[in-house]
Formats: sequence, C-alpha cells, structure tokens
Amino acid sequence: MSEYSNEQLDYFMGQALLEARKAAEIGEVPIGCVIVSAGKIIGRGSNRRELSHDAVAHAEILAIREANRVLDDWRLEGCTLFVTLEPCPMCAGAIVNSRLRAVYYGCADLKAGCAGTLMNLLTEPRFNHQVQVKKGLRQEECAQVLSDFFAKIREKH
Repeated sequence: MSEYSNEQLDYFMGQALLEARKAAEIGEVPIGCVIVSAGKIIGRGSNRRELSHDAVAHAEILAIREANRVLDDWRLEGCTLFVTLEPCPMCAGAIVNSRLRAVYYGCADLKAGCAGTLMNLLTEPRFNHQVQVKKGLRQEECAQVLSDFFAKIREKH
C-alpha cells in the first residue's frame, strides 16, 4: 500500500504524535494528525475543540484545511493522512470528500472509529471515492498518549 519506507512511515506518525502531545499540553484530548504529499508534510493538526469551542476542530479537519491552503485546492489526491486515533464519522467523511489517497492511524477508537472498528466509511464502495487504510502504526505509543492524558484528568478529580 505504501509509497513510503518503514522509516518514513515511522517519522510521519512521530510527527502526528508530536501534534497529539501539543494538544495534551493545552488540555485538549491528545489526537494529532499530519498530511503528506510527495514525502513532505503539508498539513498539521491537533485537537482544538475545547480551546476554540468548535465541535469540528478535530485534528484531521484542521490538517485537511491547512493542506487545502498549501495546495490551493480542495482535492488532496495523492496525499496521505497520518493520525494517532482512528477517524470518527465526521473526519472519515472529510477524508473521503477531500479525496485523500491513504490513511494510517495509530490506535482504534472503540466508541467512534469509522476506519474499520465500528464501520469503514473510508472504503465504502457506494461512495464515489475510497481511501486505502492501514491501522496500528505505532499503536502502543498512540494509545499510551491517550491513556496518560485521561489518567491525569482522573487524578485531578
């Protein structure tokens, strides 16, 4: 599936993890995302729902918006998205609609995952575009960032 080497895949998910940690530092659920085109990161995002009071300020949405600006196009054909947590229904819809080529995600989202856990909107054949999906990239590390964040919240309460 990948046009990238294992080292590049590791690097790009590492960049998504950096974005997740940035979110955690400001009290946001630590989910991070990067979008890559021709080996270069063209979009970054981390959760900003609490800070912006915006229900759609998910990491993927923010990264897609940045990539759209960089390419000056709503289409992200040929681009790959790396995200630490499996996309929700809203983000999966945005991924399909932006025509991304592929998605790599770290850990599954048992409550809202729409890239294979609850359903797979990314490969739904009834849509006019399907996205390649690879799960489990740096899975343990992605899950640990989330676990650590929620453990700290429980300690405070």
